[in-house]
Amino acid sequence: MIDTHAHIYSKKFEDDRDAMLSRAKEAGITQICMPNIDVDTISAMNALAEQYPWCYPMMGLHPSHVKEDWKERLTLILQELNNHPNRYVGVGEIGIDLYWDKTFLEGQKTAFARQIEASLTHGLPVVIHCREAFDEVFEVLEPYRNTSLYGIFHCFTGSVDQARHALSLNLKLGIGGVVTFKNGGLDNVVAQLSLDDLVLETDAPYLAPAPYRGKRNEPAYTKLVAEKLALLFDVSLEEVERITNENARNIFKAVL
Repeated sequence: MIDTHAHIYSKKFEDDRDAMLSRAKEAGITQICMPNIDVDTISAMNALAEQYPWCYPMMGLHPSHVKEDWKERLTLILQELNNHPNRYVGVGEIGIDLYWDKTFLEGQKTAFARQIEASLTHGLPVVIHCREAFDEVFEVLEPYRNTSLYGIFHCFTGSVDQARHALSLNLKLGIGGVVTFKNGGLDNVVAQLSLDDLVLETDAPYLAPAPYRGKRNEPAYTKLVAEKLALLFDVSLEEVERITNENARNIFKAVL
């Protein structure tokens, strides 16, 4: 299985990172894709990619890190991507987040669009973060409908209509621990879609699936998400693995 989204360079893993990655291997995780967050996370992420060649870095500025100095930070992010385009497998994690703060919405939109442009320049997939901002995210994405845009709508938690909107923009849906939450509702949405539309992810160390909800997430738990999808689609775990791996490889085709 491929975990298409995990922040395994996070300080939350600093005490047991090697053991955590061993557990991932034992659980059948063959590759992990690591989205960047900010200028300050680049070095730790790249060091991890050097040490573990099956963990692949992306480059992007997370919308929650679009603050007063976002223009300077975005400039550094784009310089890193332009200087080392072959080092990164995607442009992410980018998007819009209005959960914590709406102050920098216009900055988030501009940063999002500029990073989409960078993805098109380098032929890389985007990995999109959206929290309480579906309308705003789609507003930025629509002008790119007939371009070579492709990628993943990470941690998808929207409606069936929102799922189909994302899919119509040549995006797969990243499904993680939320699909296992009792009364979360995402399972009912996902059941109306197709496995061909989905990729597996954890968003580790966040959003651990049941029965670990509320605890630290890790890539080994990708298997729990896959098992839930097998139940929803009434197929074998092997079939979920085969189809979602194929979807992930088609997105991150440069490396996986």
